[in-house]
Amino acid sequence: MKTMKLRSFTLSAIIIFTFAVNSAAQTAVKTNVSALKEKLQTQLEDWHKSGKFAGATLGVCQADGKCFGLAVGASDLQTKKPMNPHDLMLAGSVGKTFAAAVAMQLVSEKKINLDDKIEKYLGRERWFARLPNAKEITVRQLMNHTSGLVRYEFKEQFTKDLTANPDKVWKPAELLAYLFDEKAPFEAGKSWDYSDTNYIVLGMIIEKVTGRKFYDEAEKRILKPLKFKKTFPQDRRELKGLIQGYAGANNPFGGTDEMIKDGKFNINPQFEWTGGGMVSNAEDLARWAKLMYEGKAFDASLLPQMLDGVPAKLGRDAKYGLGVIIRPTNAGLTYGHSGFFPGYMTDMMYFPAEKISVAVQVNSSVPQNLGKPLSRVLVESAATIMGKELSPMPNSPTATPKQSK
Repeated sequence: MKTMKLRSFTLSAIIIFTFAVNSAAQTAVKTNVSALKEKLQTQLEDWHKSGKFAGATLGVCQADGKCFGLAVGASDLQTKKPMNPHDLMLAGSVGKTFAAAVAMQLVSEKKINLDDKIEKYLGRERWFARLPNAKEITVRQLMNHTSGLVRYEFKEQFTKDLTANPDKVWKPAELLAYLFDEKAPFEAGKSWDYSDTNYIVLGMIIEKVTGRKFYDEAEKRILKPLKFKKTFPQDRRELKGLIQGYAGANNPFGGTDEMIKDGKFNINPQFEWTGGGMVSNAEDLARWAKLMYEGKAFDASLLPQMLDGVPAKLGRDAKYGLGVIIRPTNAGLTYGHSGFFPGYMTDMMYFPAEKISVAVQVNSSVPQNLGKPLSRVLVESAATIMGKELSPMPNSPTATPKQSK
């Protein structure tokens, strides 16, 4: 009887001790996360004070998969409404990563072959022969920007047409028409030039092989299964929850600093489509980077192909893979993407050595108002998360792809 009581007492003691240890560990973790948030918040506020932009959000995902968001400044300068960590902005060319992930799923399903000529998928379109380098371009060359297709959105006539017709719903072929019959600046595969046009063509291929709208495929394959509730298509002028964006006075997209008037965007952001085309927030984008670059958005065996980059003009030793910018930084190698859309700038990075990801968004697209490049904000934030001191890195990559719309 005494032995049974002793065993019962010992078991109770073990349970109490284990509970106490676990509680202490949980408290320590919460304290560490709270301390980390305080440090990052202080960095955000110091950055905001050094710049002239309305506000920003920072998303963080730690190695264990736990994510959080922080904010600084204002989401609206007129009302002085404080920025919220979950506020929605346009992600610009970061949206290309969603198109790339859908394409990689289709590669896995053998519906797309990366080294097929695009003529196989689009050769019967009446306009196809008028596309520069049409018969030589492969799907891989679209995705890594070595096709020789130039940027339709930098054509002066396109900007005029876009602003003159703010309610126009743009078809992909209408965008391509701005470079029909032009001579490509280089042969397919012979050089590199960042171009949204590549991803418009990729989107057309995705729709051709699936028989469905791209956004429907993105919803079915990515957004819904991975539970992205704050990321959705920018497919109209009125986008629920989108905060005000500031593009600078006399900008070519409406001419006023504020990009949203009476709930409507100055231009129709629908045109960007697979060249970007997503509304999101920093926390969602940080989580997206971690999921994608850890092989959870498509067949992980294809990840090495996505990360097999070619030299890119995006900073020292930067490369571009299949919808991914590969950037060495003084906090470690990173995979990610940057983005621009009138009124907003975005950047996201995943640090494979540490398995952490960070993303930042600002509701300004005036680079000189930022105080420092967004890539630098991310590297400094990542160093804080890692507990590292940053050493100088000459010509650290800070560029975004030429204001990618």
